[in-house]
Amino acid sequence: MSEIWTVVHAERAALIADLADLPAERWSTPSLCPGWDVHDVVAHLTDDAKTTQLGFVVHFAAARFDFDRFNQAGVARERAEDPALTLAAFRAASGRTTGAPAPKATRLIEAFVHGEDIRRPLGLHRDYPVAPVVTAVRHQLDTSVKVGGGKERARGLRLTATDADLDVGDGPQVRGSAVALLLALSGRALAAGELDGPGAATLTA
Repeated sequence: MSEIWTVVHAERAALIADLADLPAERWSTPSLCPGWDVHDVVAHLTDDAKTTQLGFVVHFAAARFDFDRFNQAGVARERAEDPALTLAAFRAASGRTTGAPAPKATRLIEAFVHGEDIRRPLGLHRDYPVAPVVTAVRHQLDTSVKVGGGKERARGLRLTATDADLDVGDGPQVRGSAVALLLALSGRALAAGELDGPGAATLTA
């Protein structure tokens, strides 16, 4: 788990650095996460970093056990009127090692997927550490879409990373970078040509 937190902390620091000089008007750029802009996603990451197991139980119950309502309430708590204040709160929480009572690999998914939710619409690029991304992909393959995974999306397909030791599943092949596979499994839209192979259209449908 200490290795996972090392990666998560590095990803949080990199994202904070990328956003440090972002003009205020660009914080309203729609993210890849449906219904959220860049500011919303940073607020969500701040709330996620501050979450404790007890806090999760309390807030989830207050949201009547609805994940969407739970996440929206977290964004409302952490989204300041001034984006600079939201980023400052994220910076202050970025070194924490608390989290919801969920598999630890979800910390990697939060960091990588939400990192791309923000960076791609802003035209920013990051080279993510491949091995932890593969760990995140494997977790998504074992997790139902109902709880944020991608198991059903990948059913009947063979996923092959072009930049990592990852070749899993049976069926029509989908080829692409580990990050592209992770985003597709997480229900995110990709640029044309990021994935190829006879199964690509099925995975991204």
